[in-house]
Amino acid sequence: MFILSTLGGIFSFITLGIVGAAVSVGAVLWIYSHDLPNEEQLATYAPPTISRIYSGEGVLMDEFARERRLFASAEEIPDLVKQAFISAEDKNFYNHAGYDPRAITAAVVEAVRTRGRDVRGASTITQQVMKNFLLSSDRNVERKIKEIILAARIEKTLNKEQILELYLNEIFLGQNSYGVAAAAQTYFNKSLEELAVEEAAYLAVLPKAPSRYHPVRQNERAVIRRDFVLREMYENGYITRGEYEVAVASPLRTVQSGDFVPFTAQMPPRDYFTDEIRRQLSRDFGEEEFFTSGLTVRATIDRELQGVAARALQRALETYDREQGIWRGTNVTLPSEVLGSETAWRDALSDADVPRDVNLDGPWQVAVVLDRGDRAMRIGVEDGPARAEVPRSDIAWMTGNFYDNFELGDVVHVRAEGDGWTLRQIPEVQGGFMAMDVNTGRVLAMQGGFSYQQSVFNRATQATRQPGSSFKPFVYAAALDSGYAPSTIVIDAPIEIDQGNGEIWRPKNASNKFYGPSPLRTGIERSRNLMTVRLAQDVGMDTVARYAERFGVYDGMEPLLANSLGSQESTLYRMVASYAMFANGGERVEPTLVDRIQDRYGRTVYRHDQRICETCADAVIEAGRGPRIISNRSQVMDAITAYQLTSMMTGVVERGTAARTVNLPVPIAGKTGTTNDAKDVWFVGFSSSIAAGCYIGHDQPRSLGRGASGGGMCGPVFNEFMAEAIKTYGAGPFEVPPGGYFVKIDRFSGARLPDDAEGDFVVSEYFREGEEPLFGMLAVVDGGFGMASDLPLFARGEGEVEGQLPVPEDQRVQTSTGEAVVVPGRATFGTLSSGGLY
Repeated sequence: MFILSTLGGIFSFITLGIVGAAVSVGAVLWIYSHDLPNEEQLATYAPPTISRIYSGEGVLMDEFARERRLFASAEEIPDLVKQAFISAEDKNFYNHAGYDPRAITAAVVEAVRTRGRDVRGASTITQQVMKNFLLSSDRNVERKIKEIILAARIEKTLNKEQILELYLNEIFLGQNSYGVAAAAQTYFNKSLEELAVEEAAYLAVLPKAPSRYHPVRQNERAVIRRDFVLREMYENGYITRGEYEVAVASPLRTVQSGDFVPFTAQMPPRDYFTDEIRRQLSRDFGEEEFFTSGLTVRATIDRELQGVAARALQRALETYDREQGIWRGTNVTLPSEVLGSETAWRDALSDADVPRDVNLDGPWQVAVVLDRGDRAMRIGVEDGPARAEVPRSDIAWMTGNFYDNFELGDVVHVRAEGDGWTLRQIPEVQGGFMAMDVNTGRVLAMQGGFSYQQSVFNRATQATRQPGSSFKPFVYAAALDSGYAPSTIVIDAPIEIDQGNGEIWRPKNASNKFYGPSPLRTGIERSRNLMTVRLAQDVGMDTVARYAERFGVYDGMEPLLANSLGSQESTLYRMVASYAMFANGGERVEPTLVDRIQDRYGRTVYRHDQRICETCADAVIEAGRGPRIISNRSQVMDAITAYQLTSMMTGVVERGTAARTVNLPVPIAGKTGTTNDAKDVWFVGFSSSIAAGCYIGHDQPRSLGRGASGGGMCGPVFNEFMAEAIKTYGAGPFEVPPGGYFVKIDRFSGARLPDDAEGDFVVSEYFREGEEPLFGMLAVVDGGFGMASDLPLFARGEGEVEGQLPVPEDQRVQTSTGEAVVVPGRATFGTLSSGGLY
């Protein structure tokens, strides 16, 4: 009886103890289960990943991210990689319910023994997911209990593969790499599928403390830990004995140890094009979204033409810079104490903060001045010879000799030239270039300065400058739509404008000369300021402003007459896009650097080209027949006006202000621009397929000097680029829109000529059907200037129209108020007041 009573007491004690422990555990779990994060949000968790930019050919160009992470789904992660991490971190992963009781018990005992000072790790992969996503990293009992509760819950919400996917994409593995896909690229420049057994095992070493297992600085420790993971993989049955022995015998070969080329070496250096994509998409999608959502961006860039554009602009800037004869160098000098040791100066040179992205007629390299002489200067080249010479003849372009311009230790740019070296310097003058498809708006090339590494400021998109005379086509477009024709005579003579503040504005032509009555065409070909101002005054600056805004040159244009000469600032990006609408017949086209954007799941979230393709879905397209594309874009200007303006602008290239520097085998239209004091020079032009433009000037505007002009400085850049562009994209005659007819005109006088007239003075002008053009005019009356016509648009003088006369040659006609000169053609004349200035 005593024995039974004793056993009963013991049983009761044990039972009560178990119940008490269960109640205690339950109470603890109840207490800590309140206010926990919602683990179900992990089911829809999308980790921040890299946004990547690809060329049209699918070549990776650039990537942007807060954290360097490439997302890989569970299906994309090889079993070998999963097995390595399971062996290293949680070999019972597939068997437990989110936590490991034995490991937890050991951790609790250790915590009690140390009074909470030391909480041993016993976290399963599931617990680590909870810690990384929903909890802090504090090492205490409270956080551990919450971790266990959440781990148990998540195991009921997600399956093992989903949990593993979260873990392998979230963990930090050193070198700014998050997730196994990014780490495989960072350490081995491989995809996950390409990893060898020992490489996967090394990645599995890193979650504990990446810096403790650096492949170079902590190589021995890293190899020991890697081999431990390999042994676990073998004991867990994931690899064979033979695979294990081969893997542990392999040295730790990584990018960091120089055994693999880093992935970044396969990408071009960041440039203006990809950085502008970053800027625009950060604006459109939000910066956080762009840097974290893993966008795949297909750029519009033509990589070959981008190189052509960069070299053409760089060549023009360097040519101008050398003409100034001033050596400025890099303004970086190495300390004298490193010059005596090749190892020391090479190390110091590699750390020198100077651009290394210029490739003009060969890559520019960095060098240091080691010695100077009368006839030569000795340099050490960063990735070249330790003893190279620059001859005296190489500095003939600059003022002074080697002693005047160089100090020992100066860091300079050089380029290999034949068997020797030539000095180079990054110009002080800057510029921008851009080219786009006139039908789609796809930007094919963009260069925002001489060197992106020297200055990230993009002069093609960010620099607002006065476009000068390159704005004039918009004035002429407004005039053509207001009843003017290319043959209409406009007076080139002095004009005074009362600006309303007591000041009188007296615009002048660049030549400081006056040319009298001239056809509209001549005004744009020869860039006549006075003719342009008269046109703007007659049409009205409000009308001109509406045209400029419609084309996108400005968001809001001040309707001041001075702005008809391009005084209000715009960007090269806007100007080129606007000119493209002249080339395509007046259709609105929006410039874009991006063809398509896909999210991390491959869904298209943006596509630029919204035109309709009627036959793209056809299973078969007949031989010789392309897809039928229907444009649904709005018409910005009348197609006939666009063609008339284009025809007039071809004259700029054929015989006008760009004739000396733009010479291509296809029809080209364009306009030069040179602002006051030649602070900024421009050329914007187009073929039937591509519009392109160049701007050159100082970042802090100042005169480029006498003789600087858009045709002389920017014309060669445009010509060099377009000579290559038309080889790929072709070009032909500009399309003539229906609804008009051609008439041969004397381009000097505006007089109508016979249909069989020939000669360099003959030009065929296009007129709208039903529009009977007038030819000839009254030019001078009583010392004043004016135009007489039976159309109110042109009849700006006082008096009566007296009749019409066929005029075979220049002759004087007596009017009621004085004598007038009649230009050959069919002239309508009348009386004009002596004060008329039109």
